[in-house]
Amino acid sequence: MQEIIRRLEEKRRAARAGGGQKRIDAQHAKGKLTARERLQILFDPGSFEEWDTFVEHDCNDFGMGENKIPGDGVVTGYGMVNGRITFAFSQDFTVFGGALSAAHARKICKIMEQAMKVGAPIIGLNDSGGARIQEGVASLGGYADVFQLNVLASGVVPQISMVMGPCAGGAVYSPAITDFIFMVRDSSYLFVTGPEVVKTVTHEEVTAEELGGAKTHTSRSGVADLAFENDVDALLMLRRFLGFLPLNNNEQAPVRATDDPPDRLEMSLDTLVPENPNLPYDIKEVIHKVVDEGDFFELQTDFAQNIVIGFGRLEGAPVGIVANQPMVLAGCLDIDSSTKAARFVRFCDAFNIPIVTFVDVPGFLPGTGQEFGGIIRHGAKLLYAYAEATIPKLTVITRKAYGGAYDVMSSKHLRGDANYAWPSAEIAVMGSKGAVEIIFRQDRNDPEKIQQRTDEYREKFANPFVAGAKGFIDDVIMPHDTRRQLCRDLRMLKTKTLENPRRKHGNIPL
Repeated sequence: MQEIIRRLEEKRRAARAGGGQKRIDAQHAKGKLTARERLQILFDPGSFEEWDTFVEHDCNDFGMGENKIPGDGVVTGYGMVNGRITFAFSQDFTVFGGALSAAHARKICKIMEQAMKVGAPIIGLNDSGGARIQEGVASLGGYADVFQLNVLASGVVPQISMVMGPCAGGAVYSPAITDFIFMVRDSSYLFVTGPEVVKTVTHEEVTAEELGGAKTHTSRSGVADLAFENDVDALLMLRRFLGFLPLNNNEQAPVRATDDPPDRLEMSLDTLVPENPNLPYDIKEVIHKVVDEGDFFELQTDFAQNIVIGFGRLEGAPVGIVANQPMVLAGCLDIDSSTKAARFVRFCDAFNIPIVTFVDVPGFLPGTGQEFGGIIRHGAKLLYAYAEATIPKLTVITRKAYGGAYDVMSSKHLRGDANYAWPSAEIAVMGSKGAVEIIFRQDRNDPEKIQQRTDEYREKFANPFVAGAKGFIDDVIMPHDTRRQLCRDLRMLKTKTLENPRRKHGNIPL
């Protein structure tokens, strides 16, 4: 027995040592934590239970039979994050560069399967050189097994990928399937093919950072949701982020106590929207002044900035927020903003998180670039997402709601539960001047008459009353009363039930 205990402790020490002190020092020199150090920060102190500590690969080619390390390059298990059960895997770059083997993949799949059984989030801390080349197709099969479970877990439990080092080749598709991707600046990257392959095939000179770094994916491609300064900052923000999410699709998100009164009036909102409809204002000011304690966790802050998405709370309960941003492209919807918002709405719908939509949209962005890029198909994604959603949906039109974009932005016609307009709202087929130039095209060469017609059109249609008369909005509310109204409606909607027609799944225009 003593011999078994001695060997057990040796194995544990070997697993904790990973690839050895020299490689741990190299990891630290890059400003990166080790796999176990990351898990210590992510989980509540002393709560992490490790699984498969002693797993080793079963490859004997290329001298691998004599090179085995317990754990095989990934630490897996479960613990508590803010007192709630969460499963995680953390790839260990000090062991074979974190490369995935068949055994490594089996460890990840085991905790994913268990997370689905018990209904708990799955966190992946990615830091890997990709597939383990020595194992050939077996490692590729391991990736496919992980991908399959990512798909099966989608919409069942939240899945979050924190990319904290390299993630290349086939490895990128597991994070791509998960609900959210976070990165660390200057130390993480995602790409299907590296700079050397790009140079060989396309003759383009590009660095790893330019090709797949955090700045690229948070501002240009939209692949990643946020980037953080370092490992510690990233993991602490991840703990905060998890507080907005339910454990699974059968539960509600956790309610947090707040001292912010639900009937708080915010008088400054009454003067936020400029009288000149062509002047911008910051929609984030509305969001921060409406949610509990001004606490808004924005996602994809640097991508498609003409729309704002993120999580806040009302009366302590998490809500998803989607808002047009008049300060960027006048708040127009385009390809990127439509896709950004659609994916977010679908996540909220999958996990029972109500959606609050603030609307100030003059339409879809015109131009050949948008049309050739498929704005029709991409805009339809957002339409589809809102129309399919059965969660509570609250909409506030702060100013413009023109054309098809009015329909798309959680209108009453898409089963909006409570739709409101501020007195500054303009709900119409299009802007007054454009409408007049079409209706009275015979007067185009008479600026005075066109201006007169424009004023008449604005007086008659550029207000919330026509839509109100048809029941397309439920009420015209004062801006300062927005928080109180939303809190009351969310209380009323707690018992809402709505089901879509029975089907295998819809066919969203991807």
